[in-house]
Amino acid sequence: MAIADPPQDITQGDQRVRLRDDTSAVLRLTEAQASELTYDDNDRRMIMNMGPQHPSTHGVLRVMLELDGEVVRRSKPIIGYLHTGMEKTGETLSYLQGSTNVTRMDYAAPLFSELAFSMSTEKLLGIEVPERAVWIRMLMCELNRISSHLLFQATNGMDIGAVGMMIYGWREREEVLRLFEKITGLRMNHNYIRPGGVAADLPDGWRDDVLSIIDKLPERLDEFDNLLTGQPIWRERLQGVGVVNTDECIALGVTGPLLRSTGYAWDLRQDMPYLAYDQVDFDVLVGSYGDCFDRYAIRLNEIRESIRIIHQILDKMPTGDYRIQDKKVTPPPRARIDESMEALIHHFKIFTEGFKVPEGEVYCAVESPRGEVGCYMVSDGGAHPYRMHIRGPSFVNLQVMPHMMQDAMVADAVAIISSVDPIMGEVDR
Repeated sequence: MAIADPPQDITQGDQRVRLRDDTSAVLRLTEAQASELTYDDNDRRMIMNMGPQHPSTHGVLRVMLELDGEVVRRSKPIIGYLHTGMEKTGETLSYLQGSTNVTRMDYAAPLFSELAFSMSTEKLLGIEVPERAVWIRMLMCELNRISSHLLFQATNGMDIGAVGMMIYGWREREEVLRLFEKITGLRMNHNYIRPGGVAADLPDGWRDDVLSIIDKLPERLDEFDNLLTGQPIWRERLQGVGVVNTDECIALGVTGPLLRSTGYAWDLRQDMPYLAYDQVDFDVLVGSYGDCFDRYAIRLNEIRESIRIIHQILDKMPTGDYRIQDKKVTPPPRARIDESMEALIHHFKIFTEGFKVPEGEVYCAVESPRGEVGCYMVSDGGAHPYRMHIRGPSFVNLQVMPHMMQDAMVADAVAIISSVDPIMGEVDR
């Protein structure tokens, strides 16, 4: 049996008028009484879910929008749809296995997560990696920065209607991924940067392969400039949209291009140098307005700065070992396993039991394409981390979205999400 809806009350001064199924009570109000009735504007608002299957949310991000017509009054990002549990998984894996886990967090820039994890492990071990390994890490990370920003150019263009950019940005990124496959054996999720160095030395012909990519890119980036930067429709869609200021970013812990778009020049490669970034010259690019256009322009020009860094790396790449020669940390060469029983036993034990790390806690951070990615690690003296936590910049940067979306149009919400450039594997780790 259906239960009738309870009667509703409309406040009218000190008098309460009860509404039933008919409207006769309202009709009997005098004109003066009716003028005193107040209605809440929120009654016209609508709650809409954008995602977690929406193509412009760049993964399984759900954004609850409170709409007043086509204007976003409030928004709330809702996360957790991947529920991977990678940090707790990392506490069950050995330090040698750890890179296979963290590389899957930011799948657009996996080498940066591997680097943060490896640097934290090395700091606990108290070891220094060989100079060649340091420069190889820099080379691979800057190539990865280029590929990540090219992916942003592709998806950001598609989100805003410049569909051709999806083709062009993807095309250039493919060249970098092919090189990664040649060096690491995989296009993504490489497990290449490991505690003690890198998994393998650079292959024959690597220098020519790198040059073939970075020599073509400047001309292609100029084409992107011609296609987008000066285009009136592109500027209308991005300029003055999703504005955020420096104080808001610092209060929320926002880093990377989002923070630099506000005019605050913070880049860990210069402000807290690691690897050999203090031995190369490059500029930290900043914006003026903190809007979507600044974030687009910063990422486009950071590709040019990475090309500049890579040219210097090619000139300064040293010779020597690509990983530390410490039998407690480094597996034996593959060829030795067929020749030596000791090498076979060493290989078996290090990959089944791992190596033990002294007790302590440490935090190491690097500058990824999305901001500061850091690894906090606690060791109890065993062969796997007692506690591990990754500071994912995508997770932190999502906090600023409600500030940028307030009073924006629904169409602008797509541009704002894209300008954050979130990777949900890093958010739901």
